Amino acid sequence: MYKALYRKWRPLTFDDVISQQHITDTLKNQLKNDKTAHAYLFMGSRGTGKTTCARILAKAVNCPNMKDGSPCLECDICREAEDGSLTDIIEIDAASNNSVEDIRELRDGAVYTPERCRYKIYIIDEVHMLSASAFNALLKIMEEPPPYVKFILATTEIHKVPATVASRCQRYDFRRIRQKDIAARLMYIAEQEQLTLREDAALLIAKIADGGMRDAVSLLDQCSVCAEDITAEVVSNAAGVAGKEFLFDIMEAAEEKDASKALAVTAQLYDMSKDLTRLCEELILQYRNTMLIKASPASAENIIAAAPDDMERLKKLAESMELETIMSRLSLLQSCHERMARVMNKRVEFEMALIKLCGETSIGGGVNSAEVEALTEKIKLLEKRLSSAPPPQHNQPNPQQREVLTATAPVMDSEPQPNVKVDIKTVKENELTPCTRWDEIMEEFRRINPAVAGSLDGSSAASRGNVMCVFTPNRFFIDLFKSNKDNAISLRKAIFNVLGERYSLSARCTATVEETKSMAEQLVKKAINSSIETAVDNKQ
Repeated sequence: MYKALYRKWRPLTFDDVISQQHITDTLKNQLKNDKTAHAYLFMGSRGTGKTTCARILAKAVNCPNMKDGSPCLECDICREAEDGSLTDIIEIDAASNNSVEDIRELRDGAVYTPERCRYKIYIIDEVHMLSASAFNALLKIMEEPPPYVKFILATTEIHKVPATVASRCQRYDFRRIRQKDIAARLMYIAEQEQLTLREDAALLIAKIADGGMRDAVSLLDQCSVCAEDITAEVVSNAAGVAGKEFLFDIMEAAEEKDASKALAVTAQLYDMSKDLTRLCEELILQYRNTMLIKASPASAENIIAAAPDDMERLKKLAESMELETIMSRLSLLQSCHERMARVMNKRVEFEMALIKLCGETSIGGGVNSAEVEALTEKIKLLEKRLSSAPPPQHNQPNPQQREVLTATAPVMDSEPQPNVKVDIKTVKENELTPCTRWDEIMEEFRRINPAVAGSLDGSSAASRGNVMCVFTPNRFFIDLFKSNKDNAISLRKAIFNVLGERYSLSARCTATVEETKSMAEQLVKKAINSSIETAVDNKQ
C-alpha cells in the first residue's frame, strides 16, 4: 500500500528535525539530564514540526535505550509508539474532541498508572479548539498531575490558549522553516525516492510552502506523479501558480503603463485555470522582493530566496521604480487580495487592480482622472450657487445682510448682577464700549470649547450694561450658535470666568454677502491648489 511522502519522511529523531535546533537541543538536554517538565506547549504555524517533536519527545522519555536524547527506534516501545499501538501515549485531536466530557474522560484515565512505560503521555493537538469549560476541566490536572503523567499541547493560535493554562507549561515557539532548508530536504527526499528534481523547482516548492515542511513534501509528492523530470514549470502547473515569466511580464507592463499587456497575460493565465487569488499573492511577494532590494540593497540577497537570473531581473525592476511607487503598488494589491475573498467575481476585481496598477493615475499619489472630474463638478456647483447670490451694495452694508443671533443661558445665583440692565433688542453699535480683555476671553473659550473657538478667529467684542455683542467676519460662527445653544452658554461661561459678570450675547457677522462670496472662492481655490501641488509632488 502506497504511503504519502510526508508520512514516510516524517522525522523520527530530533536530529532529523530541521530549522528548529533551538528547541531540539533544549529537549535533548532535558532528556539526557532526566529533567523533563510535566507540561509542554508547542506553538507555531502549520508544518513546522510541532506534532512531530511531541511524538519524538513522547517516545524518547519512555525509551529504555535512549541515545543522546533521542529514541533508539529499535525497542518494542519505540516501534509500538511509531505504529500507534502503544496505549501509554494518547493523542487527542482537540478540533473534534473539544467538549468538557472529553477532557473529563482524559482526567479520569490519568489516575491509572502506565501499563508498560515509565510515563503516560497525553498529546493534545490544536489545543486552542477546546471550549472554555474543557480548558477549566484540564486546568486542575495540569496544575497538579500525577508524577507519571506528562502533557504536550500543540497549537497554531497561541492567543486562544488561556493564560492560566499556558503559564503551567514550558512554551516553545516553532519558527517557519527557512526556504533553503526546505529545498535541501526536498532534494534529499527526491534522491532517496529516485526522483529527478531540479534545483529551481525545489526552490519554487519551498517558496509556495511558505515555511511549512509538510506542504512542501506533499507538493513534491503531487509533482512526482505528473512528470518524471520535476521542473519549475511542472511545479507551477501542479500548484496552479503563475510562472516567473508571467509575473515579470505583468510587473514590466505596469512599469510601461501598458494595461492591455497586463490584461492579456491575466487572460492567458485564467484560460490555463490559474488561481487569480494565488496570482495576486505572488505579485505581492515579487513587489515585496523589489521593495527589499530598493530599501536594503546590501542585505537583500540574504533575505530573498531567488535564482541568480531572477535576482538580476528583480534588481532591474527595482532600479526603474521609486520606493514610494513600489509601496503604493503593494498597498493596492493587498487591498485587492482582501476584497477578492469577499467578491463574487475575482477576475473582475483583479483586472480592476491591474488597470490601476498600469494606469497613469494615482499609483504614487498623483491626480486621478475620476477625482479631477468630481472636483470639477463640485467647483461648477459652487460657482452656480455663488452666481445666484444677490449683488452687493457698494455703499453702507444693508442691515439685512448681517447675520444676528441672540443667545441666553441659565442664570446662576453665584453670578454677580450687572449694574446696568439693557434690553438686548435696543442695543445700537455706536453705544457700545470695546472689550479690552477679549483676547483673555478667547483663551478661556479655547479651553472650554476648543471645537468652536476656531470659528471666532479675527473677532472682537463690545458691551453696554449686561449686553455683549460679538463681531466676527466668519458666518460659520453664526451657524454654530444657531444650531446649538450650548455654544452660547460655553462662551458666556468664558466671559464670566474672565470678567466676573454675566452678559446676554448678541453675535453679528461683519462680512457682507460679497465678502462672504469672496472668502468662499478663496477657500475653494486654496483647496484646489493644495490638492494639485500635493499630487504633482507625489507624481515627481
